[in-house]
Amino acid sequence: MYEKDGEKYFVVDSHMHYWSAGPDNWVPGAEKYAKGWIECFHAYQSLAPESTHWPIEKFMSYTEDDLMRDVFTDGYVDVAIFQPTYLTEWYREGFNTTERNAALGARHPGKFIANTRWDPRDGDDGLKRLAENVERFGSIGVKLYTAEWNNGSRGWTLKDPGAYRYLEKCQELGIKNIHVHKGPTIWPLDKDAFDVSDVDRAATDFPDLNFIVEHVGLPRIEDFCFMATQEPNVYAGLSVVIGGLMHARPRFFAKVMGELLFWVGEDKMTFGSDYAIWEPKWQIEGFVDWDYPSDEFSDYPRVTTATKKKILGLNAARLYGIEVPPELQLHDEAPAARDASVGVSSASPAASPASSLGG
Repeated sequence: MYEKDGEKYFVVDSHMHYWSAGPDNWVPGAEKYAKGWIECFHAYQSLAPESTHWPIEKFMSYTEDDLMRDVFTDGYVDVAIFQPTYLTEWYREGFNTTERNAALGARHPGKFIANTRWDPRDGDDGLKRLAENVERFGSIGVKLYTAEWNNGSRGWTLKDPGAYRYLEKCQELGIKNIHVHKGPTIWPLDKDAFDVSDVDRAATDFPDLNFIVEHVGLPRIEDFCFMATQEPNVYAGLSVVIGGLMHARPRFFAKVMGELLFWVGEDKMTFGSDYAIWEPKWQIEGFVDWDYPSDEFSDYPRVTTATKKKILGLNAARLYGIEVPPELQLHDEAPAARDASVGVSSASPAASPASSLGG
């Protein structure tokens, strides 16, 4: 829990990792890709305050003690949600697997939720593994990486018939939350494989699933916003937005946040630190203190304490059924609604999204 100026914030870090990316885990013959990937990740850390930068050796292979201190002891997080990324073509035991994440979570009961993953190119075998992971780890969410390489294929889309088989399986298994990486690329993956447009069709065809678009499609923020405003089950995952922009690009951060608040709405935005690229401590402290830097942004919705409480934890808690202590809930507001951002109110340019424009 984070407390500032008498206000208490329940924090859910809904996008974080526990990876193993040292040379001992590189696939022979694919070393240049494994090395290039983690070095590109490490370069993103430079967007944070300098005092938080790590040497590459630590970044490749940080420890369980590092994670527990950075995320919980120092980082104010109440519950963290693991989002796996396998990359088994480059990393022998996978980069950041469900099994590795869940094993750490088992040693710290109540601290973590272990999401799993799937790849439609894995066919029937992948469907079987998905069911096994749900039974073993209790996953109610998945992380999808549409640009991941797989046996000569350099990407897939949610429009693929094979992807629909897996989305149907998710419904059958009780998986509700579909986190999709749609944002900045990491070398050597292809940027176009992260295009956000495929979410539009899947969200329409699977209205009972929640599609959390991680990194909000950056740099395609306009494409994401105009898609998300018409789809009541599409959410904005703010990993990279806060960690990558708040410190390094404050004016662009204000624009991105303003567009998201205007089109998507504060009820459909979730905080994610993207640890271990960035630590949650400075992100949470900075966001609680944040406001638009000037009157130039007056046509965007205002940011209140309630806005920040929803984004930092209450919205994700609702999606995952996480129990929030009564003293950390918002008692004077209605629960966040899935369709809160469909259209824009004509009451004023800075009004919160409402329902005057159908979608």
